[in-house]
Amino acid sequence: MSHHHHHAVSGKKLFITVILNVIITLSQIIGGVISGSLALLSDAMHNFSDVLALLIAWGANNLSSRPSQVDKTFGFKRAEILAALFNAAVLMGIAIFLIVESVRKILHPEPVSSVWVIGLGVLSIVLNSASVLLIKDDSSDNINIKAAYLHLMTDVGTSIAVVVGGIVIYYLDIFWIDSVISLLIAIYLIYASYDILKESIAILMQFSPKDIDLKKLSDEVSNIAGIKNIHHIHIWRLNDHDTFLEAHIDFDSNIHLKEVTSKLEKIEKLLRDKFHISHITLQPEYQRGDDKRLIVGE
Repeated sequence: MSHHHHHAVSGKKLFITVILNVIITLSQIIGGVISGSLALLSDAMHNFSDVLALLIAWGANNLSSRPSQVDKTFGFKRAEILAALFNAAVLMGIAIFLIVESVRKILHPEPVSSVWVIGLGVLSIVLNSASVLLIKDDSSDNINIKAAYLHLMTDVGTSIAVVVGGIVIYYLDIFWIDSVISLLIAIYLIYASYDILKESIAILMQFSPKDIDLKKLSDEVSNIAGIKNIHHIHIWRLNDHDTFLEAHIDFDSNIHLKEVTSKLEKIEKLLRDKFHISHITLQPEYQRGDDKRLIVGE
């Protein structure tokens, strides 16, 4: 079994990022209530989702690194995927609530205190930009940190929109612009979380990885001397790092067990090096009358 080496998520950086986002969230909730700005409250919810994402990422990362046990042979490796699924689902729920509220306020505009909106929007831009820089390095190979990183990036954008809305209200007294910005933030929240939701569900449902062509894999294995075919394949992702495969291998002659082992090692090397499969279980067979299809429904 090969291991994909990926660095642990820095607890210190995550902690600082969480603190920054807690500051933004609390200040925007208070400011949103005082000013009557739904856009500020929407931005606060977006920031709150980042706090959730970061805390879940940190906890799940620590949990998934725990060793396997007799009653948990996979350990807690799927903790990160469950966390990503939960975070994306919460985000979508918040977004739907904000869409309903935005439409209500567009139909019935209420006064908004623009000074609070501009000031807290600027604070959010500054602190979110700092957060983005803090976790940038960890975002490339961890689904939860990537989720949090994307949220933080969009937070910078949404906060800019909030500030622009505040300026429009300050100079033109167009109060419905606040609700329109809130509506756009909510729609973007759904868009941003959809891919994470889809990928998390695909992993939990044990769908085949999209980047692996099973026909090509079958052809490559069958090209190895002495191998008749590979069939009855099951392939799935345990998390966003580890891909597992199990399959039956048909040999074209009745060779010694030592030679069988050598051939299986050759197949394993091919699957690891060319298809980046980290855990491989192969069942060698000779003249067995089983179903020889590549994928067999059970």
